[in-house]
Amino acid sequence: MVDSRKRMTAGARREVIEQAAIELFAERGYRGASVDEIARRAGITVPVLYDHFPAKRDLYVQLIDRHYTELRGLWFSYAARDEPLGAWIGDAVDDWFAYVESNPFAGRMLFRDTTGDPEISAMHRDVQRASRGRLLPLVHAETAHNDGGFGDGYGAELVWEALRSVMQGLALWWYEHPDVPRERIVRAAIDAVWVGLERSLGGTNAG
Repeated sequence: MVDSRKRMTAGARREVIEQAAIELFAERGYRGASVDEIARRAGITVPVLYDHFPAKRDLYVQLIDRHYTELRGLWFSYAARDEPLGAWIGDAVDDWFAYVESNPFAGRMLFRDTTGDPEISAMHRDVQRASRGRLLPLVHAETAHNDGGFGDGYGAELVWEALRSVMQGLALWWYEHPDVPRERIVRAAIDAVWVGLERSLGGTNAG
């Protein structure tokens, strides 16, 4: 094991640490995941872990930010195609859930507050808000011509909150029901949000 660790690059070792940490954070929450256990699961010593992350909370915030960034990147990559939303939303939702499927612990850690620590929970919310702030201009660009007829400027925010709530809720449900195939989860998400999206994009509202 020692020789293997010596051959491991700094980037590869950091990846091993992050994977061990995200599993423990998702399983036990922030407080329940000790630095000793993270290091043990990563096959390193605690001092080596601190070479990469000054403190447990730095590691936690890094993981939250990393996975939100990667999920956010999926939406931007599809939007960059300069096609109507209806042409790519299905594929984007499928890719989003494929990411959650490949990173099940990340999904649980991102969408469920398992910290048990008010300060860390606040930092978690800060990262969430920052990610939301980066996505809203994209949603606004897709819905700018219509705010549902209310004229209050909340159209983009409400569209995103509806989409986020459905997808994150299904991701957490799927974590507890891993036998359900991804295509069924994707279909449930599309069925739940697309009628509302079509209404927003089409300039109609329930009134």
